[in-house]
Amino acid sequence: MNCLLDTHTFLWAAFEPKRLSRTAHQAIVDPQNDVSVSVVSFWEISLKFALGKLELKGVSPDELPDTASRMGFDLLELHAEDAASFHRLPRGNHKDPFDRMLAYQAIRRHQTLVSTDPDLAQYVPNGLNLLW
Repeated sequence: MNCLLDTHTFLWAAFEPKRLSRTAHQAIVDPQNDVSVSVVSFWEISLKFALGKLELKGVSPDELPDTASRMGFDLLELHAEDAASFHRLPRGNHKDPFDRMLAYQAIRRHQTLVSTDPDLAQYVPNGLNLLW
């Protein structure tokens, strides 16, 4: 399975793994799965950190790409085609542009988004596979 971690899922996997569901944890540690973290998540973390909406203990946002790599996660780039065609994903009632872009990346790359966010289920009819 090809998995894309939602931002909170990545942070929990790195710093609070007990917050992960059993299913999410098993998918993340299964060596047969390819697990990715999007650069969109690093942007979201950096922005929320700068605004004081996210506290990181003992680590700065600058260190998180290395953290993800050390955990064996691939770093998923944001392609120009993703950004340019993002308008195709219906906005629905989900207002967070970071979450919507992660959902869109997962759809475009045929990945399973690992997320506890119930509002993302509205994108299942658009091809989103969710796991929690």
